[in-house]
This record gives sequence, C-alpha cells and structure tokens, in this order.
Amino acid sequence: MSTNLSVPARIAGVVLFCFAAAVCAQTPNNVSRPNTHSAANVGTTAAATTGSMNSKASTITSGDRKFMEKAAEGGMAEVKLGQLATQKAQSDDVKKFGQRMVDDHSKANDQLKQVASTKGVTLPTEPDKASQHEYDKLSKMSGAQFDREYMDHMVSDHKKDISEFQKEAKNAKDADVKQFASSTLPTLQQHLQLAQSADQVARNEGKTQTSSRSNTKSGS
Repeated sequence: MSTNLSVPARIAGVVLFCFAAAVCAQTPNNVSRPNTHSAANVGTTAAATTGSMNSKASTITSGDRKFMEKAAEGGMAEVKLGQLATQKAQSDDVKKFGQRMVDDHSKANDQLKQVASTKGVTLPTEPDKASQHEYDKLSKMSGAQFDREYMDHMVSDHKKDISEFQKEAKNAKDADVKQFASSTLPTLQQHLQLAQSADQVARNEGKTQTSSRSNTKSGS
C-alpha cells in the first residue's frame, strides 16, 4: 500500500520541480534592466545634432564666410566710431550722423550674429587693425578737425561697404547670407547720402573757422 502511494507522490514532486524551474527561468525576463536603448538614443541624438551643425557650417562657402567676418568687423567699427562722434563732434549734423551709425549698425550686427549662429560660423569680436588704427587717430582729434576727418572717412568707407554688399547680394551662395546683404544694402546707401551731406557741413564749418581767423588777424 505504501509502495503504490509513493510512486504518484514522486511523480507529483517531479512535476512541481519542473514547474518551479520554469518559473525561475522566466523570472529574469521580468527583472528591470538598465535602459540601454534610451541611452543609445541620447547618444545618437547628440551625434546627429553635432553632425547637423557641422553640415550647416560646411555648406557656407569661403567667400560667404569671409564676407560675414568682414561685415562683422566693419559693423563693430562703425558703432565704435559713431560713439566717438557723439562725444567729440562739433557739428550737430555730425553728432546725429554718429548716433545713426550706432543705432543702425548695432541692429545690423545683431542680425548678422543670428545668421552666423544658424550656419555654425564664429564671427570676430573686435574690429580689424585698420579700423582700430582709424579710431585711435580720431580719438586724438576734436572740434572741426574731428568732424572733417570723421566724415571724410565715413564717405569713403560707405562707398566700399556698398560695393561689397552689392557684390554679395548678387553672388552669395547661401540664401540667408544673400538676404542679409540685400536687406542691409538700402540702409548703407542711405548712410552714404547722409555722410556726404554731413561731410559738406564739416567742410564748410572748417572754411568758416579759417575765414573767421583770417578776419580777426586782418582787423588786429
């Protein structure tokens, strides 16, 4: 009797053991594992972002890049010289022109920075050496002499700027750079007209002072 009962018992034991083993074999699949897939996605996204920036930078031709860099240097120089004019100019017309340079070129500089940031282009943070030399020279002048020298420089400088912006507006390969050159060009052309008018005032101012000094000497 006991022998016959032991056989089913052993069979039941074997079945229970197999079931338990099967459960244990499946348990690791339910254990929480590090989300390596998400980490991989983060790495892939970062790499894609970097690759996208490099791709944008590589689409800028050397000509467009050079124009952007030169425009940035020129724009900063116009602002610095304009600030100097508001302090040292004798003529109200020259002072107003200087303030106009500060306002308009600060705005244009900000627009250029926005374009450069989308293209992965790093712009200069200071004017070029020639512009700095001009600033140093003008900073030692004042009155009518400053007015004449400053406005003479502004006329010649804006003629060069207009020529360069016209060329870029026509030949730029990048659409955004081309748009920047085209939209800024009318402002530069207006600056030239204002510069020529203020330059004439400065020249007449110098002649008036010369004449006044001559009359004083004659009367003495």
